[in-house]
Amino acid sequence: MTEFISMLENGDWLAGSSGPRYLLLRRRILQAIDDGVLKENEPLPSEREIAAITELSRVTVRKAVAGLVEDQVVVQKRGSGSFVAPKVQKVEQRLSSLTSFSEDMARRGMEASSEWLRRGLFPASPEEIFTLGLTSGQRVARVDRLRKADMTPMAIERASLSEKVLPHPELVSTSLYAVLRTSGMQPVRAIQRISARNLEHSDAEILGVPIGSAGLKIERVSYHASGQVVEFTRSVYRGDAYDFIAELQIAEN
Repeated sequence: MTEFISMLENGDWLAGSSGPRYLLLRRRILQAIDDGVLKENEPLPSEREIAAITELSRVTVRKAVAGLVEDQVVVQKRGSGSFVAPKVQKVEQRLSSLTSFSEDMARRGMEASSEWLRRGLFPASPEEIFTLGLTSGQRVARVDRLRKADMTPMAIERASLSEKVLPHPELVSTSLYAVLRTSGMQPVRAIQRISARNLEHSDAEILGVPIGSAGLKIERVSYHASGQVVEFTRSVYRGDAYDFIAELQIAEN
């Protein structure tokens, strides 16, 4: 941090530049991060310190830092201050094949892991009854977990299946599809709906990103070869960590 403070104390970048002061300060902090002067997870000086060093108002400093937080370059931890955000390896997932998260990460040489949020049998909600084709009173297996790649939180996955398809959800340890494969209920096709969203407080906290960060909401309905609905999954992916790729072919006239 000492080197960064020296960069701020050299006022040439401020005096010899035009434009709003908060943007100039924001660029200065970005430069320090890009140059490795400020490293991942390293704290920034407090707003008070930066204001004193640069002779800028705390409002100007706060506005500069807020822009960096919005861009997910800096993260703010309540009671601890502002820190350089860790860089996340961007993952590309093709939409042409139906695979599990564990299988996707293994193909990329990344270690997949999960943190259980909920796992068990529950009364089905109206949405689950409609989507899974259940009758009133039937139960569903819910498998909700935080999915990680190389220990970095990537997505929250909430899967629902009928009790007949997954009577023992506690058997799911890593790959849900691996368990379904052993019972002959692995899905062979799926319909996915992808939409953009800003992460709300609870999901942002689980994923370890600022509230309001960009995210991807994915709803997937998977089908068995017989045509039976197997799985209804609602997932939230980090927008800064995932790209979904679709290959398109031009139809001949």
